[in-house]
Amino acid sequence: MGDHLLDAWRTVMPSRGDPFGPLPPVLVVLTVVSGFVDAFSYLELRHTFVANMTGNVVFLAFSLGGSREFVWWASLLAVAAFVVGALAGGRIAHVFGAHRGRHLCLAAGLQTVLVLAACVLGASLDQPYRDPAAASMIFVLAVGMGLQNATVLALAVPGLTTTVLTRTIAGLMADSAAGRGQIGRRIVSVVSLFVGALMGALLIEHGYGRWELLVAVALLLVVVGAMARTRASTAQWTRKTS
Repeated sequence: MGDHLLDAWRTVMPSRGDPFGPLPPVLVVLTVVSGFVDAFSYLELRHTFVANMTGNVVFLAFSLGGSREFVWWASLLAVAAFVVGALAGGRIAHVFGAHRGRHLCLAAGLQTVLVLAACVLGASLDQPYRDPAAASMIFVLAVGMGLQNATVLALAVPGLTTTVLTRTIAGLMADSAAGRGQIGRRIVSVVSLFVGALMGALLIEHGYGRWELLVAVALLLVVVGAMARTRASTAQWTRKTS
């Protein structure tokens, strides 16, 4: 138990010699962002996820099967936009991935611009959002989350995917049963997404939904600022692993 608690603590407050440097806590912040953004998109934008694509594939099937709770074009648009963002993220990783700090700083900066654009759209349009407004925000947010996912995949920090928790939870249970693995880190990942989604839902349910994306932008700026400080670093963690 003590080892798991230490693992969780080191995820949030890594030691000076951590092989991934400051990346673990930064990815925890991005996981919270995922919770915020998905809470907004699901509750405000046609029951659509912009970060977790598994849900959209299932929602698309439900819609085509006759369910009126889900909108087929919204799920399809989210998947398509996510693919665009992931392709862009892959290209950025290919060109700038040699230095992890610079790579994440650039990717998070672009994601911040995209989420801010959605925030401006949301603040300037009347609610409930009409289809064109919802489509615009779904597209912009899903591109941003596709970019984030591709970046996190390239950074390859074990146990911190920032969005996909099915494998994280499965790995958590399997490793727990075997008495091994980064159990504490995985617990932090699950809790972070939960907290982001919970806070996002609370903001919406209490009439502060317009502030939700602004909070996500603020968190992304924290990531950009943290990584900007590492741009000149030559520490081992900044180097891309093969």
